[in-house]
Amino acid sequence: MSITNRGDLTDKEWERLQPLLPPQKPIVGRPAHDHRTIINGILWILRTGAPWRDLPMQYGKWTTVVSRFYRWRVAGIWQYILTKLQEQADAEGKLDWDKHYVDGTIIRAHQHAAGAKGGPRKQRGSAAARAASPRSSTFASRVRASLWSSY
Repeated sequence: MSITNRGDLTDKEWERLQPLLPPQKPIVGRPAHDHRTIINGILWILRTGAPWRDLPMQYGKWTTVVSRFYRWRVAGIWQYILTKLQEQADAEGKLDWDKHYVDGTIIRAHQHAAGAKGGPRKQRGSAAARAASPRSSTFASRVRASLWSSY
C-alpha cells in the first residue's frame, strides 16, 4: 500500500507532466524506476530541505532519486519541461509574463556578499586543464538525442 503525501503530484498534475518526460522503458538496459515516484521524492526533498539520505523509503532508494535528478539536469530535461509547461500555460492565457518573470538585477545580495576582497582567482593548473579538456562522458548528448527525436 502506498502512502501519498500532501505535496505529491496530483493525478491532474501528473497527466500534464507525463508526456514531457523521457520514455519510462529505455531502448536498452533495464526499465527505469517509476518517474512519478522519483519526481515525488525530488519534490519532497525540495519541500523539506532535508538531505538526500533522509528521503523516506516510499520514494525508493535515495541514491536512485538523486541520480535521476542530476542526470536529468545534465541532459537538460528539467529546462525542457519548464519551457514546455510555460509554452502551454502561455498558449492557454494562464501566464502573465509581467508577474511571472524574475529579473536578476533587482534581487538583493546577502549582506556578506558586499565588501569581500575582489579580484580574479588564480586557477590551479590541474583544474584549468580539466576545465579545458572535453568531457569523457557522452551520456548527456545521447539522452538529448534520444529524447528530442521522440518529440
